[in-house]
Amino acid sequence: MQIGRVWAGVVCVAAALVVAACADDAGGDAAGRDAAGGRGGGAPVPVAVATVERKSMPLEIQVIGSAEAYSSVSIRSQITGQLIAVNFSEGDEVRQGQILFELDRRPLEAALQQAQANLDRDLAQAKNAEVQATRFAQLVERGIAPREQADTARTAVSALNATVDADRAAVENAKIQLQYATITAPLSGRTGALMVHAGNLVRANDTTPLVTINQVAPVSVSFAIPESRLSDLNRYLAQGTLRVTAAAPNDEVESVGRIAFVDNAVDQNTGTIRIKATFPNADRRLWPGQYVNVVVTLTTDPGAIVVPSVAVQAGPQGPYVFKVTPDQTVEMQAVTVARTRGAESVIASGVAPGDTVVTDGHLRLVPGARINAKPGQNAGSEPPAAPAAAPQVRQ
Repeated sequence: MQIGRVWAGVVCVAAALVVAACADDAGGDAAGRDAAGGRGGGAPVPVAVATVERKSMPLEIQVIGSAEAYSSVSIRSQITGQLIAVNFSEGDEVRQGQILFELDRRPLEAALQQAQANLDRDLAQAKNAEVQATRFAQLVERGIAPREQADTARTAVSALNATVDADRAAVENAKIQLQYATITAPLSGRTGALMVHAGNLVRANDTTPLVTINQVAPVSVSFAIPESRLSDLNRYLAQGTLRVTAAAPNDEVESVGRIAFVDNAVDQNTGTIRIKATFPNADRRLWPGQYVNVVVTLTTDPGAIVVPSVAVQAGPQGPYVFKVTPDQTVEMQAVTVARTRGAESVIASGVAPGDTVVTDGHLRLVPGARINAKPGQNAGSEPPAAPAAAPQVRQ
């Protein structure tokens, strides 16, 4: 009898513990539903919302490009001689025709004088040979001299005339060589590092250039676009609506240019086609060799449906937004994102202008959750700073 009463007491205690545990679980679930703001009621979930807008949005191609010198010339000497003067400093802006280097002219001037003297000598000999040929021709007509002497005289005249022509060519060559002693800038641009200094001996057509000049105004920007966008590029380029801008990664000011070159073939290894644009670059914001952000604006869509990019969430079935209903609850709405530009996303389908979507507080939302909406950022505004997460304490 005592043992039976003990077992009965144990069974009663166990049953009481089970009932208490079930009650605690039920209360916890209810509290969780209340905290989540579910259909069963409870505290609404605080969220930020924004209104779907219809606005003009550009149709763009955004790529990374590289700035290149519009023209680049490596300056080399065409003669061998001693460099006696350098008339610029490294990194200077030079003008076309400006004298850059001067070589020793004395050996070249002496060679020119020698060539001129040879020409004068041979001219005198040619004139004398013509006189002799005329005299022999007269003597032959009178029968005094043999015809062979007249023929020899005429041959001498022809030979000396040819020598005179060669002398004239030697004089012109000497003048050209003398001009090579003064090296001028073939174009306007910015000089690079100076490889030689006054006093050095430079050699004709040396492999190392004296200096390199890059034309930076205008400047070219080379980039590549996917081959799938080539037809759009050609269409809008023919219509004249195309606009191209470039800016350095940390520069907020964009340079505006024009498309100057479209390659004649698609690179089959990358599936892209090379494009080159020209920019005036009067402010020198673009520099050869610099990577820049290139935006090719094909046209402008005047009636695009736009939402803040932070409103679009990624789900197993694709992108979606939390759409606010009139009774201040939310529902998941699948959307199709046409393109994204900065903090804005253009929606092809799923929402309409005037709809309200959640931009912050997604983690606590479930379909049908009741919300407490506060104004968030609209399309084009900066996203709000994320609040610090409060520590959660389990009891």
